[in-house]
Amino acid sequence: MPDLNAVVPYLAYLVSALAMLAVFVLLYARITRFDEWMLIREGNVAAALSLGGALLGFSCTLAFSIALHASWHLFIVWSLGAMVAQVVAYAIVARAMRQMNQAIHDGNTAMGGLMGTISLGVGIVNAACLT
Repeated sequence: MPDLNAVVPYLAYLVSALAMLAVFVLLYARITRFDEWMLIREGNVAAALSLGGALLGFSCTLAFSIALHASWHLFIVWSLGAMVAQVVAYAIVARAMRQMNQAIHDGNTAMGGLMGTISLGVGIVNAACLT
């Protein structure tokens, strides 16, 4: 039988992390200039790669924050910071590569893969900064 003292914090982190993931995906999809959900439903691999990379990058920071910080409050703060980092990364890339949004909308998998990889890289570096 699991110790209740261990289960409660586990559930608090799990529920909080899943909620943060949902908020992040909604926020990220809202700030991009294309409708990821519609594009993904239509089979647009570029949109899936872009959104998937952002989700994985954000998840890296969540995971490191949970593993390295005992405080739930610090976990929330770092999660919010990670959201900002991902949104800023998207804004910088979208500004630097003005054709990126249209390319992803048009299904350019190379561009979607690049955006997803940049987002994943930002998340990994952000997570490492927590150590």
